[in-house]
Amino acid sequence: MASTSAPRGGDVATKMRNAASTLADGNQTLRTEMLKSLIMMKKMAVDFESDRDFAKVKELEDAVVQLLETYEDCGYQSAAIESVANKYELRSDSELTGFRKLLQAEFKKIKSSSSTALQDHMLLRQFREAVWNVHHRGQPMPGEEQEDIVMTTTQSNLLNMNCPLTGKPIIELAEPVRSVECHHIYEKNAVMQHIKTTRGQATCCIAGCPRILQAAKLICDPLLLVEIDELRSSNRQTANVFEDFTDLNEDDD
Repeated sequence: MASTSAPRGGDVATKMRNAASTLADGNQTLRTEMLKSLIMMKKMAVDFESDRDFAKVKELEDAVVQLLETYEDCGYQSAAIESVANKYELRSDSELTGFRKLLQAEFKKIKSSSSTALQDHMLLRQFREAVWNVHHRGQPMPGEEQEDIVMTTTQSNLLNMNCPLTGKPIIELAEPVRSVECHHIYEKNAVMQHIKTTRGQATCCIAGCPRILQAAKLICDPLLLVEIDELRSSNRQTANVFEDFTDLNEDDD
């Protein structure tokens, strides 16, 4: 009995992890679509603000807050599913595992450990700054001091702006990949070569990051591509603003 139960338990655990990975991938795809919607809503709000349709802007902001809550909950659910699957062990008794309770408990645990309040969420701040800059660019937002102003284009979910191995901006990378462990971004060919030359003992090249880079945990998920594209778009908008200011200065001369 012992010799047959162990493999069975191992098979079940493997199937659980595979199923969890599939569900997490599905949630990631959903989060990517939500992020695209949030970006579109920000652009719509800027247009409404330009037309001084402030009621529509407020409606969009309220909708962004609601969607952000769902966006974050979706991430917590993915983490809960994978956490439960990774810790799962086949019970030896006849009692069925209460997966619903396990998932709910893990979800609450992960969500409660999050230190970011929804009203302080970076994506909501980006939305508000983009709207504010339509008529008040260069002025502090309500509740902020002048020295605390940070342009929207510098706000990003991306942890590093350049590949630490090639030095290239991430918006110029041919094949960007992100570490599942530490979320830092690399050019794929460069980091794979780095891992190869260090015989699988490559520490993340970002200063102060202790994580080990693993080829299997360097991925290019749809969310990364959307975030890079949004950064690229924001950089173009910033360049246009600086060009406008330059033209004004030249006219004054």
